[in-house]
Amino acid sequence: MAEPDFYLSDEQRELQRALREFVAKEIKPIAAQCDADERYPLALFPKLGELGYLGLRFPEDSGGSGGTNLDYSILCEELAYGSAGIALGLYVHMALACAALEAFGSEPLKQRWLRPALRGEKIGAWAFAEAGAGSDAGSVATRAVADGDGYILDGSKLFITNGPIADFLVVVASTAPEQRIKGLSLFLVERDRPGFRIAGSLSKLGVRASEMAELVFEGCRVPRENLLGREHRGFLDALRTLTLGRIASAAFAIGVARAAFDATLAYAGQRIQFGQPIGSFQAVRFGIADMAVQIEAARLLCHRAAIAADRGLPHGREANMAKLYATEACTRIVERALHYHGAAGFMTDSPIQRFYRDCKVFELGEGSSELQRDMIARELGL
Repeated sequence: MAEPDFYLSDEQRELQRALREFVAKEIKPIAAQCDADERYPLALFPKLGELGYLGLRFPEDSGGSGGTNLDYSILCEELAYGSAGIALGLYVHMALACAALEAFGSEPLKQRWLRPALRGEKIGAWAFAEAGAGSDAGSVATRAVADGDGYILDGSKLFITNGPIADFLVVVASTAPEQRIKGLSLFLVERDRPGFRIAGSLSKLGVRASEMAELVFEGCRVPRENLLGREHRGFLDALRTLTLGRIASAAFAIGVARAAFDATLAYAGQRIQFGQPIGSFQAVRFGIADMAVQIEAARLLCHRAAIAADRGLPHGREANMAKLYATEACTRIVERALHYHGAAGFMTDSPIQRFYRDCKVFELGEGSSELQRDMIARELGL
């Protein structure tokens, strides 16, 4: 399918080409097995680090590769085209854990953790969600109590992507419970720190190549220098990165939708029924045409939001619109792809069933569709 590139630079087109080559060689051949085994391919981290992809959008003086939000959107789409689960693990590492460390960490912390992480030598996780805290961030129950020259963390975290494989975590904990969301702070917690343990790995319906865990903190002491950003305000300060996260979520959805579309387009030309390819039947042709339109529209919304962010323009509404439309379009497209593949797509050796299991998570993460609609309505003055 032809793609709009009238606003892409020569460098961005080359980035796109190189990423597609990398994904075809390093990710697509292992995607199905990683999904089946529920195991992350750890060897990808240093490979992506060596190529500079993990450092994309990070400043060079912090060990990054530079680049723009549009560059990052291209990266997210291409990685998700190969495997949504693998892409998710990289996103949590880069856009959440490393981004918080880069924005709020001290220079010694950056030297010890950020630079190796951008080289793929250390893996990060973002420890926010809890049994009672998701969209309602103010309900975080994990406590961090100041104690001498440090803090003591107590509580648990649930649904933490990269939890089983992370070398360090950025933990959201309450330092002023009475202030709810205004009393949340961020802490870097090393994997081997006493008082921290992985309670168990979690099995998921989709994005199974990304590993997920429940985490427990029991009298876990961290030094004061492991506080990231301002006490009581670290989480609020970090919220600005979540807007960019919605752009990334849109790009992931586009990648999965494109993979489903490409497979369906090929299948429609090969599958013969009633003496002709199923792509010759109007119902199928029209459905595939609708897929193509939705992918193009989603990508333009996503890239518009990324370009606005790169230009320093307001982009909250644009990011919300991109995330809402792209993620819901992805679900529609993958459902049609499975429908057109019939029994062949329902088999476990078909990538279509993997896309079908993967797609729904994008409507949930980075703010549900309902939350996106509410924020868009507020931006419209309602």
